[in-house]
Amino acid sequence: MTNTPDEQRYCLYCGKPVKGRIDKKFCDDWCRNAFNNKRYSQSSGFVRNINAILRRNRQILEELIPSGKETARASRKKLAEKGFNFQYITHTHITQKGLTYFFCYEYGYLSLEHDYCLLVNRGGTNNSS
Repeated sequence: MTNTPDEQRYCLYCGKPVKGRIDKKFCDDWCRNAFNNKRYSQSSGFVRNINAILRRNRQILEELIPSGKETARASRKKLAEKGFNFQYITHTHITQKGLTYFFCYEYGYLSLEHDYCLLVNRGGTNNSS
């Protein structure tokens, strides 16, 4: 069913009359954004929480690698004290030697002996201040 120019259309968010293009659904950008934010927030709360954890994990790894360096060493205790959540990663990398690196985006860690971790930056540069 197509709308004719004579048919009155109403904003899907606020209900005000919509003027302009025949396929326009919202009266303005604010209503369009509010509608989409509400629509996506209902189903993406779980994903948003996980992304927040992943971003925090990445930030912690970035902070612990000195500026200009690609690696560092830290204890699992220090990572945990800063709020690192070891249950959440974006991906793993298994080396030819069979070692497993756990990553949060471009920053990762390798578990070492005595509860230490080798921290790595595979993004090339570390711009921490």
